[in-house]
Amino acid sequence: MNRSVDLAPPLRERPPSPLVEVADERFERHGVRLVLKRDDLVHPELPGNKWRKLAPNLRVAVAQGYPELLTFGGAYSNHLRATAAAGRLLGMPTVGVVRGEELAGRPLNPSLARCVADGMRLHFVSRARYREKATDPGLAAEAGAARAYVIPEGGSNALALEGCAGLGRELAGTADVVAVACGTGGTLAGLVAGLGPGQRALGVPVVGGGFLDGEIRSLQNAAYGRVLPHWSLAEGFHHGGYARVPDALEAFAADFGQRHGVPVERLYVAKLLWALLRLTEDGGFPRGTTLAAVITGRP
Repeated sequence: MNRSVDLAPPLRERPPSPLVEVADERFERHGVRLVLKRDDLVHPELPGNKWRKLAPNLRVAVAQGYPELLTFGGAYSNHLRATAAAGRLLGMPTVGVVRGEELAGRPLNPSLARCVADGMRLHFVSRARYREKATDPGLAAEAGAARAYVIPEGGSNALALEGCAGLGRELAGTADVVAVACGTGGTLAGLVAGLGPGQRALGVPVVGGGFLDGEIRSLQNAAYGRVLPHWSLAEGFHHGGYARVPDALEAFAADFGQRHGVPVERLYVAKLLWALLRLTEDGGFPRGTTLAAVITGRP
């Protein structure tokens, strides 16, 4: 494969994303200052935690001469879209193993259509087979990508945590609580490693099931040899599960965007901001708290 392609867009170090204070009386009346870490602006095609998690993996894949990338996701996976875009930028083929065998042969939703437009080859598997993705090396061969560099679901692995620790370092000393939406837990697991003394990280799971605590601990053990302190999860704000956006959440996201001129991504960011407002109203943060919400993606 020709390695003379421009690797800079997905691989180079990016300048810190902006930190923007917003005046929102719903937080202010409880003595809470809200700032937004606009990580959606960190890269034009790989926004937020997608760039931070993918970039270290892409560097290794290119340095070691892998011919293609293979990863996993559901039908509405932002990670699949980001990996497909990264492959296009690198000139590297990509393969996406998609949960849901029944989707094969059906018209593609906009998310999967974007993956295909960026050159990703999709391989649909049953939900039962998908659950074996971490333990069945035969899946890559079945997808026709036996020699591919494998990136786990959501991009979350020890390398990804290194990238997300950079986000924490950018936020060191800027807020008392740094909050982020969680899908697979990698962003929170690495973020906390970069924060400064006296800061803590708060994760808002966008899926139910209560499995993320164990996933985050496992990721930190793999990356750092121990579980890091000063983080917690706020469960119960997934609004029915991943990709579920009920009317109340849609209205909240539209209102927040109109108030502050920030485009609010619905599957992750809207649930994060909703949770932070509810926790604030319930007295979850002491008066005088500066709360940083990481905006990890764009609509």
